[in-house]
Amino acid sequence: MDRLILADTERREIKALLNVSMDIDLNETKDFELSVHRSAWDDTYQYGGYIFKPGTEIGGRIGRLNTDTALETVKVCGLTWRGMLNRKVIEPPAGQDYRRISGELHEVMKELIEPEFEGLFLVSEADTGVTVKNHKFERYTDLLSGIIKMLKSVKYKLRITYQEESQRAGYVLVEAVPIIDYSSQIELSSDSGLDFQLNDIRNGYNHMIVAGKGELAERNVFHLYAWPDGSIRKTPYYTGIDERVYVYENTSTETEEVEEKAREEFAELMNRQEFTMNTSDLQMEVGIGDILGGRDYLTGVYMAKPVENIIYTTDAYGTMNVEYQLEGED
Repeated sequence: MDRLILADTERREIKALLNVSMDIDLNETKDFELSVHRSAWDDTYQYGGYIFKPGTEIGGRIGRLNTDTALETVKVCGLTWRGMLNRKVIEPPAGQDYRRISGELHEVMKELIEPEFEGLFLVSEADTGVTVKNHKFERYTDLLSGIIKMLKSVKYKLRITYQEESQRAGYVLVEAVPIIDYSSQIELSSDSGLDFQLNDIRNGYNHMIVAGKGELAERNVFHLYAWPDGSIRKTPYYTGIDERVYVYENTSTETEEVEEKAREEFAELMNRQEFTMNTSDLQMEVGIGDILGGRDYLTGVYMAKPVENIIYTTDAYGTMNVEYQLEGED
């Protein structure tokens, strides 16, 4: 592993971290844990200080120290950069139901991110050439989820790297970049030396009755229907023996948001494909949001899934293991 750096609360570099083990979960728990041997401990590990590996997403801000005199190590823990974005909220403007935004991707990201972080997070100045128009964020969504969902709507993803500076403190560079669909370039199979599990579900629900607020005949009720292409529509396709009905009740969500929540729930219940891959031996560099695909030549089943999380672990000698988790994988 290249240098893992410890910096103070002003992001001034203190030292390279040697002989420490690390576990950093970028996008699920969104935190990191360093194990420092008690004999190597000193007061340079500060609350509000930083760790980072320059040029990568590996890094975050120290927020917790865990010490146990019965153990030989001290745990230094904190949030990843995504974890910090996750702790901010996109609020609707006063008097409005939703926050809406329009413009070039980096311009709108700059408006959302930079005021929250006092120079720590900087959005790229490059023009992506891609815009959103009147994009509506969910009410009080966290900043990370809101931005990822916005970018995904135009087939982009979030890229985060820590940038070193020679004359001033470094910063976290945030960029919007296109999602790479590796499944259209490289077909992974058992011939690649990778094991994976494919689950092709054809007996899911295809008719959802949505029951929202209200009582009895006055209750807000409408219907959603799954179609063979995976879309959700207001008109039915499956009937008779092939129809499978699910009742979704939601009396706590505002009426105008019920359909959005119902569609999200429906997508988890209808016909779908589940794909889990042992990616520990994956010999390619992929980012969160990129798409991997695999085929079982025996059954002919093929499917593709986006990478949802990356976990890095190192031992005290700096040997790194990388685990890629796909969407829907525990």
